[in-house]
Amino acid sequence: FTFFWNAILPLYEVITLRVLGSKKERYGKVRLWGSVGFIGAVALVGGLLELVPIRYLPWLLLPVFAGIAVSAFLVPSERGERKESAPKGSLKAIVTHPAVVAFFLMNFLLQVSHGAYYTFFSIHLEQHGYGKLSIGLLWSLGVIAEIGLFLVMHRLSTRFTVRQIVIGSLVLTMIRWGLIAELTGLVPVLIFAQLLHAASYGALHAVSVQYIQGFFGKHHHGQGQALYSGLTFGAGGALGAWMSGFLVDGYSTSAAFWGGAVAMALAIVVTWRGLQPPPKEA
Repeated sequence: FTFFWNAILPLYEVITLRVLGSKKERYGKVRLWGSVGFIGAVALVGGLLELVPIRYLPWLLLPVFAGIAVSAFLVPSERGERKESAPKGSLKAIVTHPAVVAFFLMNFLLQVSHGAYYTFFSIHLEQHGYGKLSIGLLWSLGVIAEIGLFLVMHRLSTRFTVRQIVIGSLVLTMIRWGLIAELTGLVPVLIFAQLLHAASYGALHAVSVQYIQGFFGKHHHGQGQALYSGLTFGAGGALGAWMSGFLVDGYSTSAAFWGGAVAMALAIVVTWRGLQPPPKEA
């Protein structure tokens, strides 16, 4: 599933930004609808699983996947565009640029840190006495915060630099994993930690999409988004989930979240030393 999902995500980003054209600051207002769908899914399915056995989950998901298939055919196709001139820079030159290396390494570590969250968050909450409906609502809360961030991201981008937004978001993400690891039993603290999803995913994803476009330009935009998706969500997420499994087996789910906090500390160092703003025009 993830193999094919990570293949389609870069295309989605490229198509969206091409359609927006000069109004790229509206990306967040388009992207938030995916988050709205996520909220509906986890809240609805969480409630249904309180009533029906877990073995019915594939049947609950089937209409959603059917809807994705139908909507894909409604997206207008493109004939492609001819390149009247050669790209200004080779893909190798862009990928080996120190700032781009720092960008990918930062995002790789970010997704490593999310390994515990996406793999063990529900199990972690269940171990602390939360029911399926409560778990679904907490997942939804994080995405609600993400939506709020997407709505105001264009304002934050004008008030703060890319470097400031990224470092601030990484620090908040590190705090988030620590709170989930140690204070899960305190509902107000857990709610606050879930609201920090606005930083750990919303802000960093919005900045990253714009960052890719700035450095890779229109000639390599698709390849840049593919690298971003594959190296971070794909490789980073897989490694994070795998390492979290060892920490859970050897210690506890809390240890897995502390491992995520350590990954964030490394990401902060990488960002502080190597991240540079993308060029205005590529």
